[in-house]
Amino acid sequence: MIKYILLDKRFVISLFIINLVGTIYGYMWYESQLSNTPAKFLVFVPDSPTASLFFTIFLLFFIFKKHVPYIEALAIMTLFKYGIWAVVMNLLTLEINGTLSWQGYMLIASHGAMAIQGLLYAPFYKIKLRHIVFASIWTLHNDIIDYVFGMMPVYSSLNDYMNEIGYFTFWLSILSIFIAYKLTISKKRVNSL
Repeated sequence: MIKYILLDKRFVISLFIINLVGTIYGYMWYESQLSNTPAKFLVFVPDSPTASLFFTIFLLFFIFKKHVPYIEALAIMTLFKYGIWAVVMNLLTLEINGTLSWQGYMLIASHGAMAIQGLLYAPFYKIKLRHIVFASIWTLHNDIIDYVFGMMPVYSSLNDYMNEIGYFTFWLSILSIFIAYKLTISKKRVNSL
């Protein structure tokens, strides 16, 4: 049943439109931070909208029964990573501040959905090991840009916890790489036996 829904063209087009709008909104959300970001770091600052952009590109090609394996690997890995990351950061903000704005709750819901949708489409990706390696390098490099060069998303109430957040984010990247591998490469190897 779920496979039928995920393959339904109307559903895929709807998901494409939702992700496209979400991606545009995400880049707008980062506008003030991007205006103060050195040009060489611009591509690495808006983490969640870029993850959503990868998935939006995947969906566009998927509608036409085409595949873009490097984008697919980036999508599954970064959607899970930044989806979970944003949920955790907003819950941490709630814990520290004792309150959370409606935007914080919206981010929890939308980013939770981001993480799930990337995993749901795993059976349809045409990812090989080289694509996982490429996406892994991108993902870990992004952590270095964020936490070594200080380009991470701004959550002012969490500034005192940047070392711990950086450590958490690194291990979340490792988990994201592992999950992407298990749901694509490893699962295909098991199924081919």
